[in-house]
Amino acid sequence: MTVSSVFIIANGKKRESLQLSEEIIGYLNGRGISGSMVSTASGEDELSVPMSTDLVITLGGDGTVLYAARAVNEMGIPILPVNLGTFGYITEVGKDEWKEALDYFIEHGTNISRRLMLRITVHRGGRRVWQASALNEAVITSGGIAKVIALDLSLDKTPAGSFRADGMIIATPTGSTGYSPAAGGPILDADMSAIIITPVCPFTLSNRPLVASGKVVTLTVKSGQRTDILLTADGQLVFPLEEGDTITVEKSRSRALLVKSLRRNFTEVIRDKLHWSGEMHA
Repeated sequence: MTVSSVFIIANGKKRESLQLSEEIIGYLNGRGISGSMVSTASGEDELSVPMSTDLVITLGGDGTVLYAARAVNEMGIPILPVNLGTFGYITEVGKDEWKEALDYFIEHGTNISRRLMLRITVHRGGRRVWQASALNEAVITSGGIAKVIALDLSLDKTPAGSFRADGMIIATPTGSTGYSPAAGGPILDADMSAIIITPVCPFTLSNRPLVASGKVVTLTVKSGQRTDILLTADGQLVFPLEEGDTITVEKSRSRALLVKSLRRNFTEVIRDKLHWSGEMHA
């Protein structure tokens, strides 16, 4: 793998991110690779990644990776996620492992996980009014507290039912370890190509999570809502919805290319994070 330019996205809320950025840039320069850094404090900040970038390194937690994945969507730039947080499913690489993962990527380029991303589009009155990408999920929820919303669901233009629930989560396999499992959704292997549809506290108990492959998910906001409704992408981008809006969620044409840890795989990550010890604890 030829790497001549690296762009570092550092979480400005993590004090050690600046020091580590300088350490990484110094190491890159020693190998004849140019390095630059931007510090961000929000997943909503505008970010322009140089077209000459061969690799993005994120310093932070899963939120920083989600932010970076949207920024390089369709650019085909791999992301090396370095975990400075306390609870990371996506950030497999520990802060003391970045050099090992980086060197292996430069020399071999095979430690890559190709993650499904979503393309989210909102149409209003037949006109597109908003579009975004997401690595984890799209979530439609009430803007108020304990308010039920009503949505119509279609899969590949086939009506799949009407839902009254606290919300609806459309998640990727990467997002299957995020908000979706808290609402009862399944955990999928991260490299799968499938979409998870998870109702949040549905009014009807027969409304269960659904795993679909190759489907275009369409949700329509029904009339007569008693609350404001919000659409959120990756928990970072928010768009207010109106009655009659149609939300289309489908597989993005591009994948998020995440550099994997050489010390642990996805199964080991969820085993340790979810404390699958194999025995009961009071």
